[in-house]
Amino acid sequence: MSWLGITIFVITYVLISARRMSWLGLDRPAGALLGAVACVVFGVLAPQEALRAVNGPTILLLFGVMGMGAFLALDGFFADVEQAIVHFARTPARLLGLIVWGAGLLSALITNDAVCVLGAPLVVRLIETHKLPALPFLLALATAANTGSVGTLVGNPQNMLCAVLGGLSYREHLLWVGPLALICLAINHGLLWVFFRKRLAGNPLELPPGKPALNRRTGLTLTTIIGTAIAYTAGADLAWSATAGFVALMLLHRRDTRLLWKQIDWSLLLFFAGLFVVVEGLMRSGAPAWLFERYPLANASADRFAGWLRTAAIFLIGSNIVSNVPFILVVRKQLATLQSPTLAWELLTVTSTFAGNLTLLGSVANIIVAESARDIGGIGFVEYLKVGLPLALITTLLGVFWLFVRLASPS
Repeated sequence: MSWLGITIFVITYVLISARRMSWLGLDRPAGALLGAVACVVFGVLAPQEALRAVNGPTILLLFGVMGMGAFLALDGFFADVEQAIVHFARTPARLLGLIVWGAGLLSALITNDAVCVLGAPLVVRLIETHKLPALPFLLALATAANTGSVGTLVGNPQNMLCAVLGGLSYREHLLWVGPLALICLAINHGLLWVFFRKRLAGNPLELPPGKPALNRRTGLTLTTIIGTAIAYTAGADLAWSATAGFVALMLLHRRDTRLLWKQIDWSLLLFFAGLFVVVEGLMRSGAPAWLFERYPLANASADRFAGWLRTAAIFLIGSNIVSNVPFILVVRKQLATLQSPTLAWELLTVTSTFAGNLTLLGSVANIIVAESARDIGGIGFVEYLKVGLPLALITTLLGVFWLFVRLASPS
């Protein structure tokens, strides 16, 4: 076992985690890039090996989905729907429900992170304008974006990664997990209402003047995004379909494309690329193989619910200790050794997604919302945990049971 690859991975992870808690000036992408360069400089990987470690389809898929989301930002989609939301909601309790279901369903199309980047300013404005309690609505946006994103393979970065590395089918995942996403969104909504029903019993919302309406550009963008989802379902390549949708919007909108590049999170692409290299260095060290020899994953195809629970627990804990994206890269070779890798990859998509709701630091989407809402109090770690912990455990347990009944139990 080579300790150099292990050391670089640990240092990289510390840098990434430290930035999430504002200890250092290096952000997450810079930490991942530093680790990738260290792998080459110290001979853990040859230059060409490091380049081959970067998974091109995953990077391309992220780029395409973020590009389509960029058009929604430029179209002013969330500003347009703000008026419609208030007109339809009318009360704080119904507003909470609209945020849960709106964020959850939209995240399945354009990723949870994009929904939180675009939606957080809207939610903050609603809180300030109508003098609402901040915590319930901030939690609604963050947790629902995580929960709803489980429904598709483009709903979050970890699902994209599982789709590419595990060769998963968008259509099959949608059929298997889509209904689960809806059930878990209902649980998400119900838990928030139970925790905050007293705070939501306020006066009706003040209705803005005028009739709500979406502009033509927004309608065109949403139609194209739905079109790419249909292409995914029909079996088209995920990465190239998303990128084709992005290019189609460029041609249809005919706006200055220089405006688009500012809306794309290039740092996230850099983060993924660097992480691919660092984790490949860790795999070459032999540490993951040594660990899984002593603590092997249970075969997810076995007709034993306890085996599924044990594997899900490893996925849940690993996704929170190492973060979900690095954990998926670490565990991918182990999944290939199982009797039914596809079932294991599906279990990983569900568990790693719901793991994002466990703590405030469990998902990038959570951090985005918390940072966007600093001026109105933000979200405290303990405040989040009180809702996130039961939500993550309930949805994970339900997810394991759902997949076990649908995919592994004897017919």
